[in-house]
Amino acid sequence: MQIRYEIYAGFPPESLLRAIIFLHQRVFVGQTPEELLQEFEDVKSRHMLTLVALDDQTVVGYKMGYQRKPGHFYSWLGCVSPDHRRQGIAGELMRLQHDWCKSNGYRTVRTHTRNQWRDMLILNIRHGFDIIGTVTSANSHTTLVLEKAL
Repeated sequence: MQIRYEIYAGFPPESLLRAIIFLHQRVFVGQTPEELLQEFEDVKSRHMLTLVALDDQTVVGYKMGYQRKPGHFYSWLGCVSPDHRRQGIAGELMRLQHDWCKSNGYRTVRTHTRNQWRDMLILNIRHGFDIIGTVTSANSHTTLVLEKAL
């Protein structure tokens, strides 16, 4: 299996975007494709970046982010197919994202995660993120805020 990575400033082509939505729904439950597409549209104007991992023509991972403010990037959404985990795909998507951020003038990357997604939390810590705070939502979910200097 040879994983290929593609980088898009903004959204990827429509067919890949639909495949990303399908993958996202496999991993995270609770949003319809229309709701997720609307979230994507809401951040489209924020200097968005999309990275896609492909096994042949199948999207097996993705990572999206956008400019939080000048010099600061927010690594927003991403996941890897359960069938393709533990192969370094998430780490490679992160490395590619951070390389792109550095070459495009960003100085820090911020992300949010929850304790329930421990693999993502551990991956972020292994790649140099520090936990800088927490946010508690109205429904009492605690989100960890992580940041990394580039």
